[in-house]
Amino acid sequence: MTFNPYSHRYPSRRNLVFAKKGVVATGQPLAAEAGLEILKKGGNAVDAAVATAACLTVVEPASNGIGGDAFCMVCVDGRLYGLNSSGPAPQNISIEALKDKGYKEIPPVGWPPVTVPGIPAAWASLIRRFGKLPLSEVLKPAIRYASEGYPISPELAENWGRRFEWYKRVAKDEIFKHWFDTFAPKGRAPIPGELWKCEAMADTLREIGQTQAESFYRGTLAEKIVNFSRQTGGFFELSDLEAFKPEWVEPLHINYRGMEVWELPPNGQGLVALVALNILKNFEMTDKEDPRSYHLQIEAIKLAFADGLSLIGDPKYFKTPIEEILSENYSRKRSSEIGERAKVYNPGVVPGSNTVYLATADEEGNMVSYIQSNYMGFGSGLVVPGTGIALHNRGHCFVMDPRHPNALAPGKRPYHTIIPGFLTRDGSPVGPFGIMGGYMQPQAHVQVLSNLLDFHLNPQEALDAPRWQWIKDNVVSVEYGTPENIAAALSRMGHDVKLELEHHSFGRGQIIWKTEHGSYCCATEPRTDGHIAVW
Repeated sequence: MTFNPYSHRYPSRRNLVFAKKGVVATGQPLAAEAGLEILKKGGNAVDAAVATAACLTVVEPASNGIGGDAFCMVCVDGRLYGLNSSGPAPQNISIEALKDKGYKEIPPVGWPPVTVPGIPAAWASLIRRFGKLPLSEVLKPAIRYASEGYPISPELAENWGRRFEWYKRVAKDEIFKHWFDTFAPKGRAPIPGELWKCEAMADTLREIGQTQAESFYRGTLAEKIVNFSRQTGGFFELSDLEAFKPEWVEPLHINYRGMEVWELPPNGQGLVALVALNILKNFEMTDKEDPRSYHLQIEAIKLAFADGLSLIGDPKYFKTPIEEILSENYSRKRSSEIGERAKVYNPGVVPGSNTVYLATADEEGNMVSYIQSNYMGFGSGLVVPGTGIALHNRGHCFVMDPRHPNALAPGKRPYHTIIPGFLTRDGSPVGPFGIMGGYMQPQAHVQVLSNLLDFHLNPQEALDAPRWQWIKDNVVSVEYGTPENIAAALSRMGHDVKLELEHHSFGRGQIIWKTEHGSYCCATEPRTDGHIAVW
């Protein structure tokens, strides 16, 4: 190419997109079109979501994969259902076992951070309960792209290259050879416009479809995962995979400015977003570009994370006091701690990364908010030989303090960063939303929802607006494009402000909003290859 695919000299503008019969919104055009293809074949919003999710494991592998976890909210006939398909740590791992091997903390690569992958089971569970087409049919677009190949986009090439350089530094043992063979067969990451394919991934997706994911947990694929684990010092046995089942859960919600905001309960961090919004309800914010608005949002997020990081864990092992920290009394108490200057907060209640998001909707009013991830890019750096399955590293979120709610334990699920969102008004569905990006996610949920509900921006404006990210203590990164006077004012309020010239850490989102006319208003992310496929 004679041009620079990374050059963006001038501001560009995305328009809102409207749809009637169906919509698929995600960060990758090929995946969005795959979901639309399934809608046109007679599938519903759930079929389209699974088709898109499966396709994303192929066409955006630097952010998710077959060996990751998934969370979802499904709206069918006006009722909202939640699915938690995050897997637990294997039974053979423990804090003591890792300490015996010389670990002082859980590393980001290798077998210690690998938990049971939940994505294939999520696809099968969604299709079994709500789909109209067989899983084998729904996975065909993903299989086609894995087998025939597709051209690499600049955004994907950049993310892929960044992870390749990281693995070169931290994944030098022989067990990581299969990652390099699969995702860097030429000794480098693919470049923009280059074709990439993975026949082994196509075969794996085909087998998942034909067996309704049974092979992954109780068949040939499960045996390949366990054999690889046994041969390379891993912790998995067949019983770990055989025992796994996704969990249908009741979503949590609060009312914010006349709208019900829905998130999934722990072990996910959606609770952080709800706590922050509950705190912000106690303040009036009318001007988005008032430094005070930024200050209040940042302080509310810091308070919410002070609670969330100390209280969120697997609910089978620790009961997070959800009712208490979502109560009006508690939100007023926490909001009273916010002053005119930045602070570092302690938890108010003391206990006893890279992702893909998609949203779909169909003509019948069904809507899906879905998110899946391998956590840190491709995940653990482990690829099961001959399968294309990149195993995630979600267990890196565990802590090694046995007293903590999120302490590593056999059979326990870790704190999870990926969170789908949903909006209703007076109980009637408005639509799905989500912004991926590790610990940025609840922060982006709060900012985008405040843009929509406090400042009445349209969905595309709400996504386009520059974002901030709280890092630690009083350190806050602001995205390039944030008004200089805002950054200066925050600095005077005691915030340690850092200007970021890259957009990667600020999340990537999608919104579908059902209008009073019965149509869908759709917005996608300008920070990636965001695409809305409509019918």
